[in-house]
Amino acid sequence: MNKKKQSVFFSTVYWVFLVAALSSHPSVSFAEESSGNKTFEAILSNGLKVILLENHKAPVVTVQVWYRVGSRNETWGKTGLSHLLEHMMFRGSKRFSAEQFVRMIEENGGKSNAFTSHDYTAYFVNICAERVAIPLELEADRMQNATFDEKKFATEKKVVIEERRLRTENNPQAYLYEQMAATAYQVHPYHWPVIGWMEDLEGLTVSDALDYYHRYYVPANAFLIVVGDFSRQDLLPKIEKAFGCLPSTQAPQQVVSREPIQKGERRIVIKREGLVPALMIGYHVPNLQNADGYVLEVIEGILSSGKSSRFYDRLVREKQIALRAYADFSLTSFDPGLFFISAEVLVEKDLTTLEKAIDEEIIRLQTEPVAMEELNKVKNQLEAGFIYSQDSVFNQAMVLARNEIAATWRCIDDYIPAIHRVTPNDILRVARQYMIPENRTVGYFIPLPPQNIESNNSKNLIVEEEYTR
Repeated sequence: MNKKKQSVFFSTVYWVFLVAALSSHPSVSFAEESSGNKTFEAILSNGLKVILLENHKAPVVTVQVWYRVGSRNETWGKTGLSHLLEHMMFRGSKRFSAEQFVRMIEENGGKSNAFTSHDYTAYFVNICAERVAIPLELEADRMQNATFDEKKFATEKKVVIEERRLRTENNPQAYLYEQMAATAYQVHPYHWPVIGWMEDLEGLTVSDALDYYHRYYVPANAFLIVVGDFSRQDLLPKIEKAFGCLPSTQAPQQVVSREPIQKGERRIVIKREGLVPALMIGYHVPNLQNADGYVLEVIEGILSSGKSSRFYDRLVREKQIALRAYADFSLTSFDPGLFFISAEVLVEKDLTTLEKAIDEEIIRLQTEPVAMEELNKVKNQLEAGFIYSQDSVFNQAMVLARNEIAATWRCIDDYIPAIHRVTPNDILRVARQYMIPENRTVGYFIPLPPQNIESNNSKNLIVEEEYTR
């Protein structure tokens, strides 16, 4: 699932929190807002963080368990382990078989799935509000009691290998993105793909998965989010009953090797079967833990938000050299990421001309102050997307979680004010600082005559790469 950053969700109401204690459940402490908003945080005695948001628009809830483990936590030779473990979590536990798990959810009108990214692995169940205890029980059980059978592991490994073959090996743009990341990151584990390298996947063992599970699938390395139609007073005892008995284990360290500052432009050329020549450019940039991250959000909107954006107006409509062109940036990555620009060249045009035209738009950002009319338009687009998405309890939980992964869920409150603080001078400064040749990796995809290339009409670039079952 491709997560379009956090230009979505929540209101512009400012939340003021008071630290309090839940007297009837001494193992829980939480921070609660005093003005009536229902979002608050609780911490169980075993270290599990609980984030709750009441939304009474419909009698449904989303229950999500997020583990602070993704491909960035893997090691050389063991890539793909996070995603493969996600698959194994649906193969049953000591209490519930895989069939029982699915039946209990579906018989009660629910749906469940999971996804893995560089920074996290998350599991969710969407279900009617009165049945909320069911996913709580199931998720708490497999947090501690998942089973790892050799035959089931071998089956799931084959599934993941085939998934890689279909989604990466047979997808030219996905393959180009993978090679771009591997070139842009030489030390940091964003170097490898979420799904893992094929050779590593083939060598993974059930023992690898079991060790990984015991290390990372512990309460202190996870958080539970519930959003929907519930009462906090009624729900907290159910959460305590389901998860409170799990043993307390120290969370593993999240420190990884830092990527050195890039000292010069890097270029790659990929030649393989395909249909359309493509270009990608990736600049090293900060995330939301740096105020410049919000400026980059606005820059992304200026370049590629809709048909009034600069890329569409100049590259697609006016110059007619690009079939499509867009920018993509993950504000909520755990570590500093890449600001991506991706484009496909129009028939009978060439990649060099397309790259030159993109460079002209970057130089324009660095030399010409953005007009207030254009800037306000983009800010309004970002704010509108932020507000309109409040109707989905699932997406509300997602944005809470992604902010929590990157820093803290309370950063949600900063989003709209930070966007509105961006000035034309901020855009000039940030573009000059980060969007320079010395700080970028450029990738060309040059197609060879196609051989069984799978059609893919969707947007192929996944900057915050995420794999769903």
